[in-house]
Amino acid sequence: MAGMPKIAIDAASSVPPFEQVRSQIAAQIQSGQLPVGAKLPTVRALATQLGLAANTVARAFGELEHAGLVHTRGRAGTTVSGAGDTGRERAAAAARDFAATVRSLGLKDEEAISIVRAALDAG
Repeated sequence: MAGMPKIAIDAASSVPPFEQVRSQIAAQIQSGQLPVGAKLPTVRALATQLGLAANTVARAFGELEHAGLVHTRGRAGTTVSGAGDTGRERAAAAARDFAATVRSLGLKDEEAISIVRAALDAG
């Protein structure tokens, strides 16, 4: 299949497998390695190839679609739709996830901001 992304899953990584799949496909789309219109494998086929649960790959595809990188049309499959605004959109999604985590842990806003500043300074 022409649109078969090359993905390697690192089982020892602290990065969840769905994020490894999502980020590698996103990088291949942004670099042009997966061109606009390229058809991706089915969720089930890619999950089998990678040794992952279908739900894991489905989540990665869902996030790629949310970012505007791919478009899924039922039986027609999933195709690359463009580069999207992935940097800004990914940062906003990560911020929303972080905010939800902060709230669930009961941390104060100042403490959350301090955590973010420390992470930015360390990176």
